[in-house]
Amino acid sequence: MEIVKQKIFVANVSRTNFVFVKLYTDDGYEGVGEATLEWKTKTIVSALEELERVLIGRDPFQVDAIVEQLHRDSYWRTGAVFRTALGAIEAALLDIKGKALGVPAFELLGGKYRDRVECYANHWFFGSVTPEQYAENARKAVAMGYRALKWDPFDIADLEMDRKQRRETIDIVAAVRDAVGPDVDLMLDVHGRLNVPTAIAMCRELAPYNLRWIEEPTPPESIDALVDVREKSPVPIAAGERWYEPGKFLEALNKRAVDILQPDVSHAGGLSETKRISHMAHHHLVPVAPHNPVGPVMNAMTLHMSVAIPNFSIFETVSVDVPWRKELVKETLQFEGGAILAPTAPGLGVELIEEACERYPYAPYNVPLFDGSMNTSGVATGAATLKDRAGSCD
Repeated sequence: MEIVKQKIFVANVSRTNFVFVKLYTDDGYEGVGEATLEWKTKTIVSALEELERVLIGRDPFQVDAIVEQLHRDSYWRTGAVFRTALGAIEAALLDIKGKALGVPAFELLGGKYRDRVECYANHWFFGSVTPEQYAENARKAVAMGYRALKWDPFDIADLEMDRKQRRETIDIVAAVRDAVGPDVDLMLDVHGRLNVPTAIAMCRELAPYNLRWIEEPTPPESIDALVDVREKSPVPIAAGERWYEPGKFLEALNKRAVDILQPDVSHAGGLSETKRISHMAHHHLVPVAPHNPVGPVMNAMTLHMSVAIPNFSIFETVSVDVPWRKELVKETLQFEGGAILAPTAPGLGVELIEEACERYPYAPYNVPLFDGSMNTSGVATGAATLKDRAGSCD
């Protein structure tokens, strides 16, 4: 068996563009991976195109050897763009191998530790502005079966927050906590927008709301800044989605910068690399809650990795998305009691509908963190929920 072709597909989803890659073999097997890199669509497409010539003619079963060669021969071995492309290629190879052998991809990672992964909801808050709107949308997410919710209530914060911004953030968190009660986990995502003293102050002010974690309180460039925040925060600190190379994760673990590690299966270079990072965290007794806020193939990639690591904590899901997300793929998910069951289909268990991507062509988007649009855009009327997308795992 050998790889004979690679194709790249882009689909606009109103907040960013999903990027999928497919590999085709001479035996008729096809494998899919996702390389969505938010707001860097054209760049990641170019990176995938650069890798194609190395893949043609290769045996797709040689997953680790191919990934190692791509890494070695890239010369520029790190960064979000290259490692995201690498992660997508590895996923497509594992998808082919799993299908050819008739086993789920997690079996190629050493087998499963668990039959279900507990989930938390992201994107449930889109469209919310007032505390009352956040509270109502939080109640809807809990009604879907979720027992944990994450969101960004920090509006247009940029390093510092004035008193009005702080009060508005606290009012939103208080409203959501009151709406869902004491038994639902709440996590806040700062998206790396605060300086050290502001982050510490906000962690202290938000502590009374019994948060599971505060995520990425400071910009990702400085692990020492994160250490300063964690040492003084009464709330657990999570981070890792914008670290790419294993050495960065090891530095964070050695410096005790995080309570929860959040590698991104794609951006960190693939399922196997993320599993190795997770095992480093396991040796430090740090749980892993992988970053997973984008497309359906990435969701499958993250699910297989989450099943196959010992220190998995909780699984991020896009609980509400554009209505055409379910047109792009055939997913084999079972969402039950706030958890997704371990997949049983061979490979990744998700099939791309190629022609559907053409109906939603690329569109440019700006990063919405600093203009107030984070919570008010991104999901169209008639949005698809995870329950809508779920089906049989058989």
